[in-house]
Amino acid sequence: MLDQPPGHVFPSSASATLAPSQRMHLILLGVESVPKAAHFYEALGWTKSPTGNDGFVKFDMGGYALCLINRADLASDALEPAPHKIGFSGIALIHLAPSAEDVPRILARAAAAGGSIVKPATRTHWGVAGYFKDPDGHLFEVDYETVWVFDDAHRLVVDEVNPAGPV
Repeated sequence: MLDQPPGHVFPSSASATLAPSQRMHLILLGVESVPKAAHFYEALGWTKSPTGNDGFVKFDMGGYALCLINRADLASDALEPAPHKIGFSGIALIHLAPSAEDVPRILARAAAAGGSIVKPATRTHWGVAGYFKDPDGHLFEVDYETVWVFDDAHRLVVDEVNPAGPV
């Protein structure tokens, strides 16, 4: 397949399907300015990967990457005719904080980096949570709940819950 020129379209066959592995490898955010967006995430304290470039920046998230690309380029690649649709996307990226006290501190860091607080740290039925948007409007939740289980490297153990449950 790689011997075909760029733009060559390959047919899909219902008789030859393949399930993808149950994991995500990249979170790709379309942004207005890759350098400005990269600066925001660096100001959050994240380290930019040296393997990116001016048009494609990567942040190692421990086995997957948050990637930044020009929004119009992403829309073009995905054959999306309207790269600047307005409205709620229905998607939020969630950072699970190690403690309830960390939630407002992380939100403050996001605001100091140039993000905007959408919902301040608020007590919920399950713990403490708040939301911020990055400068391009991508929605992030910062959440602490006792139900989540983590390994020693603070990676989520998806198939386990803390028996103590909600607080």
